[in-house]
Amino acid sequence: MTTTSDTTITPFRLEITDAELADLHARLDATRWPAPLPGDGWDTGVPTGWLRDLARYWRHEYDWRVAERELNSYPQFTTEIDGQTIHFLHVRSPHDDALPLVLTHGWPGSIVEFLDLIGPLTDPVAHGGDAADAFHVVIPSLPGYGLSGPLNEPGWTMERIGAAWAELMSRLGYERYGTQGGDMGGTVSPAVARVAPDRVVGVHTNGGPGPIAPFPMPDDERATLTDLEKDRVARIEAFMQEEFGYIAIQSTRPQTLAYGLVDSPVAQLAWIMDKFREWTHPREADPLTVVDRDRLLTNVMLYWLTGTGGSAAYAGYAQAPAWGVTKEISGVPTAALVFAHDVAIRRYAETENRITRWNDVDRGGHFAALEEPELLLADVREFFRDLR
Repeated sequence: MTTTSDTTITPFRLEITDAELADLHARLDATRWPAPLPGDGWDTGVPTGWLRDLARYWRHEYDWRVAERELNSYPQFTTEIDGQTIHFLHVRSPHDDALPLVLTHGWPGSIVEFLDLIGPLTDPVAHGGDAADAFHVVIPSLPGYGLSGPLNEPGWTMERIGAAWAELMSRLGYERYGTQGGDMGGTVSPAVARVAPDRVVGVHTNGGPGPIAPFPMPDDERATLTDLEKDRVARIEAFMQEEFGYIAIQSTRPQTLAYGLVDSPVAQLAWIMDKFREWTHPREADPLTVVDRDRLLTNVMLYWLTGTGGSAAYAGYAQAPAWGVTKEISGVPTAALVFAHDVAIRRYAETENRITRWNDVDRGGHFAALEEPELLLADVREFFRDLR
């Protein structure tokens, strides 16, 4: 990683014009809807009837200005690291001795995932907690995503992002801090620790820090698995057969995909909602019964308003390192909170991480901060309690 001589941190305020919102509304009004496929069910993708209802709500009832005011109620900044604009929230605790914590989202998420955790993390006393569990929180937008997008150059691997986060925390004056994240954030968070093992006191992940079980798995290795592990391997195998298509497209033709995502709000909505349905828990449930509808739409809006659907796809997968490359263990204490939808297996995670806490739970899905915020909060607090 190369650092830039300009380390300026600039205050940022989100200000979307009325013209931009009018354009969105016009595009929603002019949507050319496909005919429903037979049955119009989730097995062939997002059902047309379901998406029409959500698009109608987006057009006529969802209020972006409410979301914009909420986002702007938190201190936001931008800085340039390694040639890339990085946007982030930085909310300090009223307790000066709070532990700094950098929270990293994944795909198809954003900083919106963490909004409901900011208050309890930074001011636990005001939310029924203990001042000893307070954090200063830093929540960056991943390179190429939302307000950190688009990408300026290739090569933004998880390791490079980890180095950028270490640089960001250094610019903010934090010498000791923790990391937390899921999905891509679950890979970036331990990457920060590998870059700065003397500064990162602990790594907390939801879903696990990787790697996952090998695919395909040899029969003799499968025979050594517990029932829980066998279930997770079976779901990995089902994913590779039934859901891998989006990764194949994003990692090989992100530019081609981008034309639809950036030009059509309904295309962007469908692309993201497909994953919220597949990855929330229980899988068979309507995702709108699991995650607040306005929160989901605000997440989609950050992709739409910044035109970063293709950029995020490219950053997420085309730049990932090759499978099978073992990473060095940083030695930093690492925790995994593994929800019912997740597929992490401790024996494989331990090949690249110093696992000191592993918590399997029977509920929750991929979007932990949106689905099970109280459980995630409690686990983060308990893990870092002895590492401060």
